[in-house]
Amino acid sequence: MTSHPLYGTTAVAGVGLRQFKRGAAPLPERSLLVEAILDACAEAGLDPAEVDGFVSYGDDKNEPVRLMPDLGTRRLSYSAAVWGGGGGGIAGAFGVAAGAILSGQASAVIVFRALAEGASGRMSAAVMAHHLNDHLLAAGLVAPAQMCAIRAQRLFEHHGVNPALVEDLVRASYHHGRNNPEAVAYGQDFDIEALRTSRWIAEPFRLYDCSRENDGAGALLLVSAERARDLAKPPVYLLGCAQGAEAGWGDLMENDADDLYATGGFRAVARDLYTQTGLSPADIDCVQLYENFDAQGVMSLIDHGFCTYENAADVIRFDNLIAQGGALPVNTAGGNLAQGFIHGIGLPIEAVRQLRGESANPVAGARTCLLAGGPGAPTVSSAIFANAVL
Repeated sequence: MTSHPLYGTTAVAGVGLRQFKRGAAPLPERSLLVEAILDACAEAGLDPAEVDGFVSYGDDKNEPVRLMPDLGTRRLSYSAAVWGGGGGGIAGAFGVAAGAILSGQASAVIVFRALAEGASGRMSAAVMAHHLNDHLLAAGLVAPAQMCAIRAQRLFEHHGVNPALVEDLVRASYHHGRNNPEAVAYGQDFDIEALRTSRWIAEPFRLYDCSRENDGAGALLLVSAERARDLAKPPVYLLGCAQGAEAGWGDLMENDADDLYATGGFRAVARDLYTQTGLSPADIDCVQLYENFDAQGVMSLIDHGFCTYENAADVIRFDNLIAQGGALPVNTAGGNLAQGFIHGIGLPIEAVRQLRGESANPVAGARTCLLAGGPGAPTVSSAIFANAVL
């Protein structure tokens, strides 16, 4: 037990997810979001009019005040977003929401992300605005995939991580997605040759090494732990959350310190998270891991202490990463690769479902779940959830 203010004092009481093929959503983006919020409130048994706070991340365009008429909001008391492009802020959004509740600024906060091509365009344009400047463009780096590809090559060539192990991470994602009725990969057998022969994006990345966008929206209702215990669903507690960047994590000029370049940027964040919670990697039962690209997912696992450059191949194995008997189950709904990609909002939703025992790929006895934001972003964040205050 720790005395940190975030430890077990707030909890997720409801979740909602609406997902469709990119460009094929039957409703406008804001309508998708409203439906996801209504679903989250219905799960909890909470009148949506009681929601008084909203937090998002990663260039979401749905200003909370515009949601009020559709939700019947009585009073908007708090709204915020986490700085930084990409999905680096996804876990940090829960820390911001919890801070609003614990400081008395709001009582029921929705953490959300919505993305529909018809309204917001391709997400890659927003990410590029954060990551690419004239210096990089002049050097021919015109897409996030290229920048992440260079970092991946350093992971493989300089640090000696076997490039083949990323295939096990992809296989595990599709294995889980195959069993998840909400996943884009549901019911499909994934042939690893599809990855090996798919078209190049930026070497070493082929198509199936990369996350791809979906239309949709996700919402999670965060309330105080005390209030959550009176609502309809079993509470899933936030034990800790850390976000930020350490000195030497450059990003915009690709001038990171040598020992940080082939990382996801989480080293300091992970240390803070474990210090806050009094937990260690050995205490984590499953991981919901943002993979913009599979090699960056490997970096994230290393940063969070689940393995090192030297023993990564011993840990990142298909049989070790799956819910059915693996010691480190990862992305148990399919993750960004195989469940669907609404800028990662499906990951905390799966964390909640897993800890409630509602996952399509249940991890036996799971009590804790680590959520890792988008690796390689200017600022990154991680959080730990649990189904009991340990």
